[in-house]
Amino acid sequence: MNRRTAFWILLATVVVGMPFRSPAPLIYMPGEGWYYEPYGENVKWTRSRAKDQLEVAEQAYAKKDYKMTLHAAHRVLRVWPLSDYAPRAEFLVARCLEASGKDEAAFNAYQNIIEKYPKSIEYNEVLWRQYEIGNRFLGGEWFRLWNLFPLYPSMDETAKLYEKIVKNGPYSEVAPHAQLRIGAAREKQKNYEDAVTAYETAADRYHDQPEIAADAMYRAGLAWQKQAATAEYDQGAAAQAIAAYTDFITFYPDDKRVAECQGAIVKLKAEQVRGSFTVAQFYEKSKKWAGAVVYYNQVLQLDPNSPLAAQARQRIDVLKPRLHPNPAK
Repeated sequence: MNRRTAFWILLATVVVGMPFRSPAPLIYMPGEGWYYEPYGENVKWTRSRAKDQLEVAEQAYAKKDYKMTLHAAHRVLRVWPLSDYAPRAEFLVARCLEASGKDEAAFNAYQNIIEKYPKSIEYNEVLWRQYEIGNRFLGGEWFRLWNLFPLYPSMDETAKLYEKIVKNGPYSEVAPHAQLRIGAAREKQKNYEDAVTAYETAADRYHDQPEIAADAMYRAGLAWQKQAATAEYDQGAAAQAIAAYTDFITFYPDDKRVAECQGAIVKLKAEQVRGSFTVAQFYEKSKKWAGAVVYYNQVLQLDPNSPLAAQARQRIDVLKPRLHPNPAK
């Protein structure tokens, strides 16, 4: 037997004779991802009853030991998923993830409570926690890949978070606020039409809550006004803004924002006049006399006393003969 063979036999004998530790098991929890449960250390925190296991998680959470809390709470969910202690364990998981800055994963863990444990005593608090997470994303927090790598801020994804909250409890205390935030997220996208839809939904669904309904109607007008500012030749948005502000003033005449809305209406009407005059000039330059006269007349209808009204009358007088030229003699 040569030396190399003797070496390998000796090495194999030593390895077999040594106590062997299996690698730490890799465990996956939906919504939270993968984690290791260290071999040997788990005997310090594992318990044989769900109640005792949850108590370990509670004590660890009170000490802000989020790693231990997650291990203990995950075990409750894995071993006793249908027990009375599972909803609280899921809540602790969500709180730990939120405290660790993993907001998207925390939102999903809260969502697990909504979907799996709808009778949880913490249902309303869960909705408010989801709402606070949504607010952070609305403020510019980035969504992450695998809860680790920041990818991008997204108002579209943020709006979807708020939509889930509203769906979870459409008539809960938080739902009206979440519905308004859907509109705010769409506004940040400059998707003003969807923002208006969200605000109109809030005003209609929560009409019995004056503060919410008033805010929704005001914001709908503001969103239409922003849309009007981006549409040079489409004055429909300005008309929608005027209508929304008028409704707001009619329903809430004592609101402190009425004067602001009245001033906005004056500006919007001036913008409508300017827009119609601009369109009329465009048609006139294109030698489309009939179209030009229509829009010059619209200037007069919108505000006969505006500075542009006098010019519109003058151009109408010039263009009318061109619409009906004298027949050749």
